[in-house]
Amino acid sequence: MSAGTKRNVLGVGVDATDYARATEAVVSAAHERRPLALTALAVHGVMTGVLDPAHNARLNSFDVVTPDGQPVRWALNLLHGAGLTDRVYGPELTLRVLARFAEEGLPVYLYGSTEETLSRLVPALERKFPALKIAGVEPSKFRAATPGEDAEIADRIRASGARLVLVGLGCPRQEVFAYAMRPLLDMPLMAVGAAFDYHAGLLRNPPVMQRAGLEWFWRLPGAQAPVAPVRHPQPGLLLSGSPPRRPGCGRHPAGAGHRPTGHFRRLTRPDDPYGPGYGTNRGAVPDSANVETGKAEGHG
Repeated sequence: MSAGTKRNVLGVGVDATDYARATEAVVSAAHERRPLALTALAVHGVMTGVLDPAHNARLNSFDVVTPDGQPVRWALNLLHGAGLTDRVYGPELTLRVLARFAEEGLPVYLYGSTEETLSRLVPALERKFPALKIAGVEPSKFRAATPGEDAEIADRIRASGARLVLVGLGCPRQEVFAYAMRPLLDMPLMAVGAAFDYHAGLLRNPPVMQRAGLEWFWRLPGAQAPVAPVRHPQPGLLLSGSPPRRPGCGRHPAGAGHRPTGHFRRLTRPDDPYGPGYGTNRGAVPDSANVETGKAEGHG
């Protein structure tokens, strides 16, 4: 994916792209054995990056950030004249990528979610794509990583022969994982949000609400289980182009926002609350960025 496709949405770089180009970026990286980090961001994902400077730095290091939500697509069209006719929805992108991987004999590794979900997901994918090679399956540990555990996970993935890792940890944990694992793997990582639950048959798609940009409402308590409520359903902010005032991010005083000091450190916190708190990653963030703010919620 060309860097020229990135557009600024409230300080988060989102690619003005479509399904075909995003799919080709993943397949090409797999064939060329090079790292690539992709995430599909809806409003919640963008706003997490807006309100958390450390996570903003992670997102802006990703190779591909697709407009998963309709309001994100609308923002690209309104603010940047992108002319996108459709969003690039994580669960749908997952199916298109898997179709290509099955066709070209490229193995995939599934990381995240629960053993129960994976036990339903694997046969569902094998029915849909009989030629698909699933090299390995690993559920989330639902805890912070221990020292050196990221390298052990990378070793298992490499040993499996996989050429792609699908990461289903939920936003923003999956982006933390993909960001940290990118330097350790010579293959693409896709943070695919609720795709595992959808394709395992545990969640239903609300097509009318999706087209109207109201999928976040579908995820409110009582709409359907087990999706947690979206923390930042703020499509109006995306379309206005005006970032919200940060109400005291972490240790900063209210309204102070993010004040870089010019000194940088790597994100090596094993206790990152977005955990598993993988630490070795590319890039750096200003040392004033707080990695202790917020809790992981939702499915991305």
